[in-house]
Amino acid sequence: MNASKITGPQSGSSRDLTSLLADPPRERADAARNRLRVQEAAAKLFREHGVEAVSMDAVAAEAGVGKGTLFRRFGDKSGLVAALLDDKERDLQERILSGPPPLGPGAPAGDRVRAFVAAYTDYLVEYLDLLRVSETASPGARYRIGAYRFWHRHLAILLAEARPGADADYLAHALLAPLAAEHVTAVLRECDAARVAAGLTVLADALVTDRS
Repeated sequence: MNASKITGPQSGSSRDLTSLLADPPRERADAARNRLRVQEAAAKLFREHGVEAVSMDAVAAEAGVGKGTLFRRFGDKSGLVAALLDDKERDLQERILSGPPPLGPGAPAGDRVRAFVAAYTDYLVEYLDLLRVSETASPGARYRIGAYRFWHRHLAILLAEARPGADADYLAHALLAPLAAEHVTAVLRECDAARVAAGLTVLADALVTDRS
């Protein structure tokens, strides 16, 4: 996302978060066409067969591109998954930076934390299989993803405002921990999505409410 697309006054939070966003790389027209073909093929196969069951060879065949082209562009399946998630992440990030409150600017910090947890839970449940592959590609992969740094910084800024004097950086990690795709995948075997969302709302409320 280009920072120039964010209109209107920006809070310190918005300016800080914008610095974490990188502009998409420039592409030749033929490279962009190939990327879209691959992403559309991958999305179709993942939807029909599940992420785990689809090989990179199958994606290359469906897209009509060479395996070498696919691997050079995306590296491996986790890289391809990350590319598919990119547009979805950017949409949520734009809503946080410049959308209507309470998810966007203009609402009290505690309300924005609750709104983020609700919005992210919806996003997580919808794209759970993709997020799980992306976050577990290698040990600690989740914490190296640029989107995680964005979510963490957003929450840390809001929690510092909602709970002055608290360790906001740690609390942001703590709130994101139960939003890990691997964790939610396991929990959904026992709890439905509505129950997970309700529990996360209670957790967010506990973190932003100072009962001292």
